[in-house]
Amino acid sequence: MTKRDVPPRWDRKMQQRLARGEAAALGELYDRFACLVHGLAHRVLGDEHAADAVTREVFAHVWQHPDAYDPKLGPLRTWVATLTHRLAVQRLRADGTAALARGGPGTAQELEHRVRHASVAARADYIVQSMPVPLRSALERAYFQRRDYRQTAADLGITEDEARRRLRLGLQLLSTAHDTEAPGAPPGPGLGGAA
Repeated sequence: MTKRDVPPRWDRKMQQRLARGEAAALGELYDRFACLVHGLAHRVLGDEHAADAVTREVFAHVWQHPDAYDPKLGPLRTWVATLTHRLAVQRLRADGTAALARGGPGTAQELEHRVRHASVAARADYIVQSMPVPLRSALERAYFQRRDYRQTAADLGITEDEARRRLRLGLQLLSTAHDTEAPGAPPGPGLGGAA
């Protein structure tokens, strides 16, 4: 394993502490990733209570199966995000299927379209949250504040060439939200055998 392939020390230590059953480790993990987990779940499900339930499921799964995370496959953050996405999509499909079975509005094809749309949106959110701050700042100014590259450069105190570079790179990263191995999976390795 090369130095670059070695996962961050915090990830390895956290997994070891969880495997030993340290409740404080779960609290630290929750403090670090609860906003990410809840945000992704809410983005997929569009419902606060369902997102709360998925958040509880994710942390319960991590607590019960800490060895399901394989540090060699990538960061703990990505594994937690992937687990969140999978559980949220399962819930969305189950709720949609149950509604269809009760004769609710829509078709199975519309449900799958909704799942794909929510997955792409969640992936885009994850990509933006994971971006380095300079890229995210440039994109936020261009998108939310409707600033062009010249205004973005002035706001950030950088050259116009640097502003264009950041915007281009940020948009290239965002364009990968549609390029998924599984429908809408957050970037990075799979669940490492998590079930």
